[in-house]
Amino acid sequence: MRKGIHPDYHETKVTCACGAVFETGSTRKDIRIEICSKCHPFFTGQQKLVDTAGRIERFRKKYGKFQDNQYRP
Repeated sequence: MRKGIHPDYHETKVTCACGAVFETGSTRKDIRIEICSKCHPFFTGQQKLVDTAGRIERFRKKYGKFQDNQYRP
C-alpha cells in the first residue's frame, strides 16, 4: 500500500439502540446504530411492528375497501 493516502483504521466500538455493544475495525472511532443482529427480527425470529406516525392506520384507511371486497372493477 502507498503511504499517506489511506485513512487511519481503528478498533471501533459499535453501540446499538437495544444496548448491545461490540467491537470491529473501522475508519470511525465510535458508531451508533439503530438495529443489530441481537435485535433484528430476522436473527431473533420475533417480528416487531413499529408504527411510525400512523403509517399502518393510514394504509388501512386508504386501502381498506379493497380488503372488504366492496370494490369491484
